[in-house]
Amino acid sequence: MNRRLALAVFSAVAALAVTPVASHAQGYPEKPIRFIVPYPAGGGTDIMARMIGAKMQESWKQQVLVENKPGASGVIGNDLVAKAAPDGYTVLLGITTLVQMPHLRSNLPYDVFKDFSPVVQLALSANFLAVPANSPANNLKDFIALAKADPKTSYGTFGAGTTSHLHGELFNLQTGLKLTHVPFQGGAPLATNLMGGQVPSGFLDVTSARAHLTSGKMKFLAISGAKRYAGLPSVPTFAEEGLKDFEASGWFGVFLPANTPKEIVSKLATEISRIMKLPEVQMRVNDIGLQPVESSPETFAAAMKSDFAVWGRVVKEANIKLEN
Repeated sequence: MNRRLALAVFSAVAALAVTPVASHAQGYPEKPIRFIVPYPAGGGTDIMARMIGAKMQESWKQQVLVENKPGASGVIGNDLVAKAAPDGYTVLLGITTLVQMPHLRSNLPYDVFKDFSPVVQLALSANFLAVPANSPANNLKDFIALAKADPKTSYGTFGAGTTSHLHGELFNLQTGLKLTHVPFQGGAPLATNLMGGQVPSGFLDVTSARAHLTSGKMKFLAISGAKRYAGLPSVPTFAEEGLKDFEASGWFGVFLPANTPKEIVSKLATEISRIMKLPEVQMRVNDIGLQPVESSPETFAAAMKSDFAVWGRVVKEANIKLEN
């Protein structure tokens, strides 16, 4: 009899513990949402988060606060979300660096596959190799020749451990160059320094470059990815110029802390997928140089695992290391 009573009490307590979670998921969102961008304002992550956040706020009638938390190649902002309450009210706009950094640093404060819940992949991105307008290099062949003649040549990126950094070191590996890496905190600062001539070259994302494509303030010598960028079709791909392994694309995606109720993950994924299909959003995403993609929590998780392996091979072949 005592055993039956104990089981009944246990069942009642368990039911009380589960009920608030289910109710909370059903009513989500019931308060403002923090949308964390681990990079400075003005870059692609910031633009995407503010665009999506505005549409979410319009639809859900709850405030969406976009907060820029740059630093340590995105690690500071990422970690903030990884350690946040798994209740759906702290959201991350993450990029490919999430699956690249584990190959580069052994002391990350989070595990990308254990501490985050993938929600939806938003878009794919590509990087230009760009030089200042006054550079004597007019194409990739010119630049390689000039860089070989000047061993002090450097290249800028939008952060250590990012796709642009990996592309830069892959470029060194395949050309035999030893360009010095100069990391910036985002694409916008990199673009500014390229135009000002403070750095002689850079692997700049299309989103940050978009305002300068025809301004004459920079030259664009090659682009990563499997095909040319429609907004500047005269620029060849690295593959067309004879350099391999530049086909892998960067991506933008949305995450929640691990252990967020599946109902909340699903609801957020459905809402953001709806937003990404809006004609005005599709147009804006294309305008900033990104390629929209359809996704789900499951397909995004699979893509992350695949890219983790791809970038791991690049890091190993190029022997890229970061200070811990």
